[in-house]
Amino acid sequence: MGFSTTIARPLQLATRAMQWTSAIIVMGLTSFFINHGPRGQHTIYQEVIAVLSVVFFLPAFISPFLPSSLSKFVLAIDVVFSYLWLTAFIFSAQDYSTRRCYFAIPAGLNCRRKRANEAFIFLAFIFTFFGMFLEVAALWAYRKETTTTQHTEEDKVNAGTRAPLDAPTSAPAGTV
Repeated sequence: MGFSTTIARPLQLATRAMQWTSAIIVMGLTSFFINHGPRGQHTIYQEVIAVLSVVFFLPAFISPFLPSSLSKFVLAIDVVFSYLWLTAFIFSAQDYSTRRCYFAIPAGLNCRRKRANEAFIFLAFIFTFFGMFLEVAALWAYRKETTTTQHTEEDKVNAGTRAPLDAPTSAPAGTV
């Protein structure tokens, strides 16, 4: 049996939906932080990554249906953004996972929102990471299925054009 495109497509779409939704939530929470307090470098970084992700993750929704043309582009986006989201998670963990959470930028806001932002940053990272592997697996399955289909069709087309292997190659001498 193995991994096929019929299995890969729903998995890819579910992963992409979770990835995109997490980026939207991070964008909303970080925008709230920027609106309610001073703007630190980590907060601005998280906002920029979230906004860029919302835009650059859109082709990933089409990728399961056009694997030959979009998979390499989407894979490159996943590789780049997995590192960017990992960095954003590290920044948020430094800011919000300590006892100083209440005083971290933006100071005075509830730590529950800050930790929720940290959690969704992690989800955006992990779904981007999973999406990268699913993209490779789906491209591999697509190529395996298309090469198998091409060989089968070529065998059907060529089946009637050649002589059977046990047939004589020429007429015996003297029987013309």
